[in-house]
Amino acid sequence: MIESTFTPLSGAVGGALIGIASVLLLLANGRIAGVSGIVSGLLIRTPGDVAWRAAFVIGLWIGAAIYWLVRGELFAVTVTASLPTTLVAGLLVGFGTRLAGGCTSGHGICGIARLSKRSIAATIVFIAAAMLTVFVARNVAG
Repeated sequence: MIESTFTPLSGAVGGALIGIASVLLLLANGRIAGVSGIVSGLLIRTPGDVAWRAAFVIGLWIGAAIYWLVRGELFAVTVTASLPTTLVAGLLVGFGTRLAGGCTSGHGICGIARLSKRSIAATIVFIAAAMLTVFVARNVAG
């Protein structure tokens, strides 16, 4: 049996912070807060386009550090998959974000907020693929 903790307050606060950060990035820089695109832009450098991307990624780490300092502990996460399975899953996620032209943050948060048909379709595919993967992993693959 899988345990879950329903935390609507922290979810609402986290969602609001993500929304505010996305709007601020769009207003200040004219950029969509899609993390896969931001990180890939660090790997394929364009002159004059690295500083804000680096600041965004560093800000993600700083946010996690602030959470750790305030909360006094990190998230309790247990990965039950093997290292090879985790590596293959990560590569598939990376491939999927390139295939879809963005990730869940770019399409699911920013794209849907802008009523982008492409982002709505991509997010539906993301969710359907995740549901199918969980079903297969739990019921077929064991």
